[in-house]
Amino acid sequence: MEHESVSLLRDGVILLGFGLVCVLLFRRLGLGATLGYLVAGAAVGPHVLGLVGGAESKMGFAELGITLLLFLVGLELNPSRLWKLKEDIFGLGLLQVACCGLAVAGFVWLAGFSPAAALALGLPLGLSSTAQVLPMLQSAGRLRTPFGERAFSILLFQDLSIVPLITIVAALSRRPAEANAPPGWLLGLYTVLAVAGLVLAGRFVLRPLFRLIGRLGERELFVFAGLFAVIAAAAVMETFGLSAALGAFVAGVMLADTPYRHEIEADVEPFRSILLGLFFLAVGMSLKLPVIAQRPLFVLGVAAALILTKTAVITAIGLAFRMKWRQAFALGLLLSQGGEFGFVLFGQAATGGLIDPQAASLFGAVITLSMATTPFLMTLTKRFREEPVNSIPEERDGPKADGANALIVGYGRFGQTVAQMLHASDVPVTLIDTDIEMIDVANEFGAKVYYGDGTRLDLLRQAGAAEAELICFCLDGDQLDAEMLDAVHEAFPNATLFVRAFDRRALIKLKDAPVRYIVREVLESAVKMGRMALDSVGVDGAEIDRVEDRYRRRDRERLKVQRDGGDIRAAKTMVSDTRIGER
Repeated sequence: MEHESVSLLRDGVILLGFGLVCVLLFRRLGLGATLGYLVAGAAVGPHVLGLVGGAESKMGFAELGITLLLFLVGLELNPSRLWKLKEDIFGLGLLQVACCGLAVAGFVWLAGFSPAAALALGLPLGLSSTAQVLPMLQSAGRLRTPFGERAFSILLFQDLSIVPLITIVAALSRRPAEANAPPGWLLGLYTVLAVAGLVLAGRFVLRPLFRLIGRLGERELFVFAGLFAVIAAAAVMETFGLSAALGAFVAGVMLADTPYRHEIEADVEPFRSILLGLFFLAVGMSLKLPVIAQRPLFVLGVAAALILTKTAVITAIGLAFRMKWRQAFALGLLLSQGGEFGFVLFGQAATGGLIDPQAASLFGAVITLSMATTPFLMTLTKRFREEPVNSIPEERDGPKADGANALIVGYGRFGQTVAQMLHASDVPVTLIDTDIEMIDVANEFGAKVYYGDGTRLDLLRQAGAAEAELICFCLDGDQLDAEMLDAVHEAFPNATLFVRAFDRRALIKLKDAPVRYIVREVLESAVKMGRMALDSVGVDGAEIDRVEDRYRRRDRERLKVQRDGGDIRAAKTMVSDTRIGER
């Protein structure tokens, strides 16, 4: 037992160390983290350095990463987003998966594989890499553009198609069915009943559970509850002999339209990232490199055919959906690679006897090579894909964009006014608060407020801060400091920061914070009352304006001295004759 513990720790250190180095290197080269993990796994695996073994055992644990990924995909599918992108998701996405999958299956069949094996290989190769494409769109600032929305819609439908594709591969299996295995019609009934049960559990168990945890305000309980929801849903489906990934996906959909979505995403995302990275490390370890070395021309030829076929098919589909030819071609190149789910489906096909393990390794290498080419192809064709200088540049989605052009943290009396003014100008807003009672009241009035601590960078990122133009901190009390705002500005440099400060003490605390404007809450209302008081005792308007101007000028001078000295008691001699206190 002690030897096994030492071995496990040793394997963990080696895997994490190689993974860290390779991911940093590949990120630096613009090739993405997925390829870094695959190369790291191959390097430490039995066919190169032989430092770590047991890829199969690690794969079983790491497949939880795929389950968590589908849970997060489900969380993206709130009804409003589905409705907005319905044509692209279920039109463009369906055509891409079907046409690319069948076209690739066709040339695989021509390469000498049986029809069943060609389908088991071609349909997975028709999928693209969500883990690679989305970061590329985000770094280029195109995720919220019409082009980015269409690419996202296709990737989303691809993720949704994983469960049907697993079912197809299982149906094509050549392995004899187990003697006690239920018939197909009973499996279908089990699927319907399990999904219905998960839907009811989501509405009557999960939502009240997260509401209770939100009242307690314990973040650790959110982490536990989020993981419990994923694993419990997956376990229910697996008990019936169904796809665990489908259960996780349904659980995500059930929570997509709740106020707790962003908090759950932020809490589950680190586990998804770690386990998905471990999955790709295990895939790299399981690649049979000697088999690939025996047939390098086959791998290169199939990878080239895959890229050319998918580029041509997706470009044609884009043109059919009235995209400009340059954008259709760019979409084809962007999605021309194989995807991470291909490794899962190849494993299913090998288990079902449709292909042998050597073929799974060869086509796994095809996916890896095709993923490596995407950044280079996008760079090499940049000039060719760009619109002429005199054409109208692609516009970002305005008020209709999904996500936030503005984030408001804190939906009390102050935040409500800011939000209503932004809504009045058709500026889309995402609202975040930790007050469950306030969230319930806001829902009654039709406002969608998400639960979460808006001072956390991970939660802000999940709520759309990377694409936000404004982030308004409308929090009551003294919760912000300059260090936290510096971190927000560094993480989301394109967002303009506005801060509500209660009094001058808060202003002094936020000295040198990178914010556009700080509103001192008690100042404006007090000045307005002072003007009204002067008017009520007969002071004329010109004198009232002069008094206000003098007060504001002296207040700014005092505030500068106090902020420079960091002391609220500084500049006492500058207090006005009205002897207004230190607010």
